Amino acid sequence: MVHELGPLARELSTPYYEDALPAHDRFHAKRVHDVAIRLAGECEETVDRDVLSAAAWLHDIGRPRERTGAIEHHGEWAADEAAELLAAESVPTDQLNAIEHCLRAHSIRASSPEPETIEAKLLFDADKLDAVGARGLVRLACIVGERSGRTGQGFAVIDDTSVTEIESSDRPDISVLKEWAKARLNALYTAPGEELGASRWDFMETFFEQFDAEIGTEGQR
Repeated sequence: MVHELGPLARELSTPYYEDALPAHDRFHAKRVHDVAIRLAGECEETVDRDVLSAAAWLHDIGRPRERTGAIEHHGEWAADEAAELLAAESVPTDQLNAIEHCLRAHSIRASSPEPETIEAKLLFDADKLDAVGARGLVRLACIVGERSGRTGQGFAVIDDTSVTEIESSDRPDISVLKEWAKARLNALYTAPGEELGASRWDFMETFFEQFDAEIGTEGQR
């Protein structure tokens, strides 16, 4: 029987993040892990921290493959891959099933199943909170760069009409970051997650106010 499930999952996950881009690398997994454990400590329900810890380390191991088109859904692939890895380490079936569910349900995509357990809800919230606040802004900027490079389209363009002399652009401007963050906040499941999200959102609103003030020739700071 495995007693240190979290450290085991961390070790097993490491090779999968070697080709990951910054927005979904092992450092993202570490941040999600730490926030998930923090939220668990503030949660009134009983949480299997071993399951939560393992799921956090493993949740994005499929991202590099999804990026290259080798797989369609990184959450589904991660669940299957993690189940095989952990079964080989004699992890109990009940914990295996719980981790699998966390991985399948962690994505915000409409095609992903709803998280049904407290561990799955906490992982979902911790993952989404990594796109909110100061570090969330940096991470969203990384995602913007990744998408722009992959598609050849400009995402989150800093659209200054005084330069372009065009009233509006058909490209998504910087406000897409605000929309992405807000969508994630609105999707949170747990009270501790919502509380932390509200605090981080306060900073984001201040940031965007300053950003707007710096754009163009009028009111520049």
